[in-house]
Amino acid sequence: MNRALWTSIVGVGAAQLLKIPAHLQERRRWSWSDLFRTGGMPSSHAAGVVSLASYLGLKKGFSSDSFALATLLSLIVMFDAMGIRRHAGLIAMEVNELEDTVFKLTQEHPHHAHRRRDAELEERLGHMPAEVLGGAVLGAVIGFLSYVSEPSRNPFTAGLAFTRKWWSALR
Repeated sequence: MNRALWTSIVGVGAAQLLKIPAHLQERRRWSWSDLFRTGGMPSSHAAGVVSLASYLGLKKGFSSDSFALATLLSLIVMFDAMGIRRHAGLIAMEVNELEDTVFKLTQEHPHHAHRRRDAELEERLGHMPAEVLGGAVLGAVIGFLSYVSEPSRNPFTAGLAFTRKWWSALR
C-alpha cells in the first residue's frame, strides 16, 4: 500500500465532504454532483497536495528530495487554483451574464434570432485565498494524522519526532 498516495486521496476526499454542508445551506438541496464540484471551501486541491507534502516531510525528512518535489507541486497547484482557474471562473460568470443579456435583447427585437445554450458555463472553478488556506491547513492535519497513525508508530513518540523535525527545520 502506498501510504503517501492514500494520504493525498484522503485529503481530497475530506475536503470534498466538508463542502457538502456549505452547499446544502446555500442551495437547500442535496445533489451527488456536489461531491465532484470544484471551487468552494476548503480547496480539495490544496488539501490533497499539502497532505502529501506534510506526510512525506515527516516520513522522509524535510530536507528530502521527495518533500521538495511535493512542496513544489503544492505551490504550483495552489497558485493555479487561486490564479488561472479562478480567473477562468470569473470569465465564465461574464459569459453567462452576456448570454442572458443577448437573450433578453432578442426577446425585445424578434427579427434577431438567438439560440440559447443548453447549459451555463461552470463558474465555480477556482478558489479565493482563504479557501486555499483552509485546504492547506486541512491537508497538513491529514498528513500529520496519517504519519502518526502508521501501525509501526507509537503516537506519542511520533509526536515528539514531529516536533523535533519542525524545530530543526526552523533553525
